[in-house]
Amino acid sequence: MDANEILDYCLTKKGVTETFPFDNETLVLKVGEKMFLLISLERQPLQITVKTDPEWSAELREQYPQITGAYHMNKTHWNSAQIDGLRKELILQLIDHSYELVFKSLTKKIQNTILNS
Repeated sequence: MDANEILDYCLTKKGVTETFPFDNETLVLKVGEKMFLLISLERQPLQITVKTDPEWSAELREQYPQITGAYHMNKTHWNSAQIDGLRKELILQLIDHSYELVFKSLTKKIQNTILNS
């Protein structure tokens, strides 16, 4: 997968917005004003940062050398994944999981606003 495929996939989800809060290179995707995915548009190999359940984070890091604790983030909850060598299904699963974790953390009011938009 490339950056455009990842971005297109993320934008199919309800309530997703794009921002560049840190610099002109790091695209941050949010739902309900909360980050669920970061992607460096200039870095090679391509890398995404996603939120994951802490138990699954540990499993992922043991199983895949391309997945590590995210730089400058809480490494218990955030992982960076180099896309090269990862199956497309796993990449999509990581994105879905991150989106769902963040969406579930939103207030019911914000969730309903997103679902009904």
